[in-house]
Amino acid sequence: MKLLVEMFTMAPGNKDHQVAIRCAVGVFVPLITLVLLDRLDLAIFATFGAFTGIYGRNEPHGKRFDLQLRAGLLMLVVMFLAALTARAGTALALPASGAMWMQVLATTLVAGGCSFLVAWWRLRPAGSLFHIFAFAAIASIPSQPPLWQAMLVALLTMAFSLLVGMSSRALKSRRTPWVRARPARLTAAEKRAARLESLGYLVAAGLAGTLATVAGAELGLGHNYWAMVAAVVPLVGHTTRHRVSRGVQRIVGTALGLVLLAGILLLQPAPWQTVLVIAACQFGAEMFIARQYVLAQVFVTPLALISTLLVAPSAPGLLLRDRIVETIIGAAVGIAVVLAPTVWRRLRAGRATPHAAA
Repeated sequence: MKLLVEMFTMAPGNKDHQVAIRCAVGVFVPLITLVLLDRLDLAIFATFGAFTGIYGRNEPHGKRFDLQLRAGLLMLVVMFLAALTARAGTALALPASGAMWMQVLATTLVAGGCSFLVAWWRLRPAGSLFHIFAFAAIASIPSQPPLWQAMLVALLTMAFSLLVGMSSRALKSRRTPWVRARPARLTAAEKRAARLESLGYLVAAGLAGTLATVAGAELGLGHNYWAMVAAVVPLVGHTTRHRVSRGVQRIVGTALGLVLLAGILLLQPAPWQTVLVIAACQFGAEMFIARQYVLAQVFVTPLALISTLLVAPSAPGLLLRDRIVETIIGAAVGIAVVLAPTVWRRLRAGRATPHAAA
């Protein structure tokens, strides 16, 4: 019942519209520029560069700048490594299956490594979900644009997001003191928690990627990295119940989001209209991501898939099918990883009880 109640509970707002506007503008301007330049092959790099604006939601300007700068630079490194991974698969003349397994391995390492760095830098949102998505999505693009152009677009988009994040300083009433204090060092307990968390991301992403790849070969599914993204969703939370709830909400929200996406695709929007839809979905996602996860996923799902379609068009029906199946696989793996320590402790306690009685 508590899981069910959480799905229909709306937490109080905290200036979410301000963050949502910044993020929507941060992604709209670069994408509409690429539409005007007829360079939608670079859209995915602009989209992930704009993720810079997601960090430091309601922090004072000085701290927000530091957090967004760190997050943006990390995302740039992830995108650069992803582009190199895609080129490595081509240079090595790997078969499609070999390239896919290489991407799963590389994405798994990114999941664990970025999770640890995010915890070390005290970035929020926590975890490496965005980095997994960015790395795998870019690494799986068969026809890569010139590397220098891709990274230039990513860098300029990151810089624009930083500018948008600081834009409210133009208003004296909204200006906050420019204090750029370094994040406090992690305590010994926090370092241990960061290592365990990164291990959880490593296991969840790797296992989900493996299962999705095997299932994809049997069922003709694509986009195995969607399962890897969904698998790490339950790893964020303070309690086991909350983490399991996030996994279930991911599935429910994705299913509802696919209904919205199907309606959008039926309208067959032009590229500039597609960019407007992406900006609107980005706004909706940031409005509710901290308040109501199911509702946020209704916007996140079309946002992610439409962004993918801009770069790599595919049959809408197959795309919808892949998304829900991969999400169920990933969420189930993530929930299993969350519950595994509890199950293990109970099994050990059950074995110890007969010995103690004897």
